Amino acid sequence: MSKVKRFLVSKYLRVDKSQPFITVSAFLAFFGVAIGVMVLIVAMAIMNGFDKEFKRKLFTMNYPITVSGLSSSFVTDKDLNDLKKRLPSLKFSPYISTQVMLKKGESLEGGILFGVDSALEKKINSVVEEGLKEKELKEYSLLVGKGLYSSFLLDKGDKITVLFTKADFNGLNLMPKMKRFEIIDYFQSGLVAYDKAYLYTDLNSLRKVLNYSKDSFDGIHIHSDNPFEDIKKIKEALPTGLYAVGWWEQNGNFFSALALEKRALFIVLMLIILVAALNIISSLLMTVMNRRQEIALLLSLGVYKKEIKQTFFTLGVIVGGSGIVLGVILSGIALFALGSFDIIDLPADVYGSSRLPLELSQVDFWSIIIGAAIIVALSSYYPAKKATEVDVLDTLRNE
Repeated sequence: MSKVKRFLVSKYLRVDKSQPFITVSAFLAFFGVAIGVMVLIVAMAIMNGFDKEFKRKLFTMNYPITVSGLSSSFVTDKDLNDLKKRLPSLKFSPYISTQVMLKKGESLEGGILFGVDSALEKKINSVVEEGLKEKELKEYSLLVGKGLYSSFLLDKGDKITVLFTKADFNGLNLMPKMKRFEIIDYFQSGLVAYDKAYLYTDLNSLRKVLNYSKDSFDGIHIHSDNPFEDIKKIKEALPTGLYAVGWWEQNGNFFSALALEKRALFIVLMLIILVAALNIISSLLMTVMNRRQEIALLLSLGVYKKEIKQTFFTLGVIVGGSGIVLGVILSGIALFALGSFDIIDLPADVYGSSRLPLELSQVDFWSIIIGAAIIVALSSYYPAKKATEVDVLDTLRNE
């Protein structure tokens, strides 16, 4: 920076007592940019936190990858063993699923019953693992969701009647298949839709009820740390009649809606910074108008237009850039406070935690910083350009 630029920048940054409104406008721009950056960073951290929390819960209950049979095809032990041999790094849990009705007294509720091998299911489903703890699903036992457990006023060891959609022939009539199951415990996923509908029982028990052969089941739940890549390998290994589907295909609309909401929020909150940047334009333009005579005199004495332009551009960047830095500092303090203290109390039974889930990605952080910097730069450029358009002869003659 040349000596002229340094002198002019330091001079114009001082409080002008003769024109206090210019200083007030600059301060409003400074704090406006800071508040905008802070709000945007905190909002993106909260959005990412909830997004990650929902994904974690949906991963647990929906599984990263599921292998099923087309139409009425069944998955067999041979298919499972082949997948284990070809992809030993993945975790597998075979299952059978069916829709059922639960009856206790006069109460009746619908649900989805999964038959699983509890030892294998615990390895890929933390909700089932937390629900069972050291216990295992034994013959005709049930692990139910917290919603069903409370709805039926159940207790451990209680018996409940399960009505299956598959009917039995009884003479000339069709009778619904019923079986008494013992409640072994309950699980709590944090998502009411699953806690009110999902039930787990022993795989072999459900095989007997539904008359499945000993080596067949409906599908395989698969845990993978890199499902986007592993699903390609799984599809290559599957025989004709079986297919694999990922969580992103099952819940694509939900996560597309979350991504759209996040982008919309980013754009709306970026407008706060844009509005604050208008104060940068107004304060710099007022400074240019107030210093027209000085600018004309400097130009007549040989100061380059480029130096005048750079001076006012630097002024705008200093005001806006300082606001961005302050906004980052304030957002750090706000995120620390929100993450460390129960400032906002969430219902733990719904969200799984009483504190706000916070997760600020580097992509979002740098997008905010770069976006704010571009707005500040553009806001500083126009007044700087106008400063070089001062008519030297006219200004010195009349002013």
